[in-house]
Amino acid sequence: MNSKIVFNQDFESKSIYVMKIYNADVSKVWNYFTKPELLDLWWAPKPWKCETENLNFEEGGVWLYSMNGPKGEKVFSLVKYGEINEHRSFDGIDAFCDENGNIDKNFPQTQWLIGFTGVEEGTKVSVNMHFQSEEDMKKQLEMGFEEGFKMGLNQLEEIFSN
Repeated sequence: MNSKIVFNQDFESKSIYVMKIYNADVSKVWNYFTKPELLDLWWAPKPWKCETENLNFEEGGVWLYSMNGPKGEKVFSLVKYGEINEHRSFDGIDAFCDENGNIDKNFPQTQWLIGFTGVEEGTKVSVNMHFQSEEDMKKQLEMGFEEGFKMGLNQLEEIFSN
């Protein structure tokens, strides 16, 4: 099964909604979003690779990771987790940072809410992203976010089909 990705942008509400259905049960998909050794397999769009420095998946915990490019580039990001509802949803703030987790104020911070719903085909993953301003949202999109995120989501689908 190759499910399409819904990707809707709403500049008025400063939000992006992404949805994809995976042919796998909720607990398996959940693990690929919450365990570092599994996130690293698909989060970065090829040929980039994701490398988790530290992941503490609990309310108030942080995931510090880098996206490593084919020419030696290394871009650090972090997610600070908010509310976690096991196998249902979690939210957090996503930001670019340095290798020590110090947030780079030159880039937008984004509020994410990721939901997992069991459906007949497997698991529906819904991602709601909210930006502080329309400019922040445009900046994120101009950096290639849509293409990169879609690539990552499709890479995860490849993992489930193998």
